[in-house]
Amino acid sequence: MFTAILSLALYAPAVEEPAKVEVGKPAPNVELEATQIEKVLPDKKDAKTLALEDFKGKKNVVLFFYPKAMTPGCTVESCGFRDRIKKFDDLDTVVIGISTDNLTNQRKFTEKENLNFPLLADPEKKVTKEFGVLNTDRGVANRVTFVIDKAGVLRKIYRSGTVKPNKHPDEVLGFIKENLTGK
Repeated sequence: MFTAILSLALYAPAVEEPAKVEVGKPAPNVELEATQIEKVLPDKKDAKTLALEDFKGKKNVVLFFYPKAMTPGCTVESCGFRDRIKKFDDLDTVVIGISTDNLTNQRKFTEKENLNFPLLADPEKKVTKEFGVLNTDRGVANRVTFVIDKAGVLRKIYRSGTVKPNKHPDEVLGFIKENLTGK
């Protein structure tokens, strides 16, 4: 009997923190250290942190959480956003990645994959917990994306398990075109 219980525990799905945010409600303000802040805020070249507040009234935001820098799925997803960044720019939308990696690893990931958008570093998992996307079994973020409009209101959540790294950037782009622009 003990063996049966143990084997069930090994195959239990990863547990996500309870959702802390809801569609139609204001997104929590995020402020963390980030790579390449100047890519989305050219007037803040020397800034060390990036905040969602910086975009309120100006840009839509795609905030995508991924488990770990420089891993296969996270690389595919991040490079997909990289390759479509001009299309997001054309829709008044900034893309920001976030994981529980430290800033040094985020910089390495940015350089290795030639990423052209900021990556937020959340090694203390504060923001990951606040958004309810911490995988409590693994201690990393689940793959979840939040689309936030120019008013700072959460308009779409792509939950863990539904995000396919190779198709996700196009899916998000389509949502923004259909729902957050006149295009």
